[in-house]
Amino acid sequence: MENVMQHFRKEEQPFIEQIVNMLREVENRYAPKLTDFLDPRQQFIVDTLRRQYEDIEVVANGGLDEVERKRMLLYPSYYVPSDADFTLTVVEVQYPKKFVTLQHKDVLGSMMSLGIDRSKFGDIRVEDGAIQFVVATEVLDYVRANYTAIGKVKVHIELVGDRLNYFLQREEWTSESLTVSSLRLDTIISAVFNISRQKSSTLIQSGKVKVNWTEKDQLSMELQELDLISIRGLGRVKVLMIEGRTKKDKIRLQIGRLEQKIK
Repeated sequence: MENVMQHFRKEEQPFIEQIVNMLREVENRYAPKLTDFLDPRQQFIVDTLRRQYEDIEVVANGGLDEVERKRMLLYPSYYVPSDADFTLTVVEVQYPKKFVTLQHKDVLGSMMSLGIDRSKFGDIRVEDGAIQFVVATEVLDYVRANYTAIGKVKVHIELVGDRLNYFLQREEWTSESLTVSSLRLDTIISAVFNISRQKSSTLIQSGKVKVNWTEKDQLSMELQELDLISIRGLGRVKVLMIEGRTKKDKIRLQIGRLEQKIK
């Protein structure tokens, strides 16, 4: 386990300890355990840790198809998981679309203001002004009772019972190869978007860059596999795979790119 731990960041330690405790509980009680919604990096950590336990399996579910945020079920090998184990509910936000249009950021901000941790919500999808998101069923009643406004716009929540009515993923990721001198955050942003290191540094220091949904201002932060980088005004990229080094000691990467859509 110590060899595995050295590959993770110091700030990921509390999350790692939480997952290790869950794995030990599954091992000792021989019963499944469910995580909250996790981002792709966290999912990677869970799967890496789970591989240290021979008799424990893992499966992920995010409610909608092709989602980023998912709940993960850790379970003993005898167990047969089902969708019901994930306690997920897809809901739609009803509001007067004729008079106002809400965006992803409006929905996320208002959900956080309810005082419920982000880990209780999955992906948010916006389609022609209509909004759906996935919520952990254990907080559904609280959300339905308290999620009544987004800013000055009155809203209410309705369950989406039929999977045929779920919004599909409209975003398209493209993958490409990239060679960089280091895994520093400023270096990768510079290479991916073909901008100067000075400009990438300015973006980071001005609070326009998030890694795994958390704002980062450390230029020298080392990126790792499945990190998701969001840059306001430019778009999003994922570090899909670190492939190794070239003969000139450069680092070969596979990245996924999602350009910001211009309306």
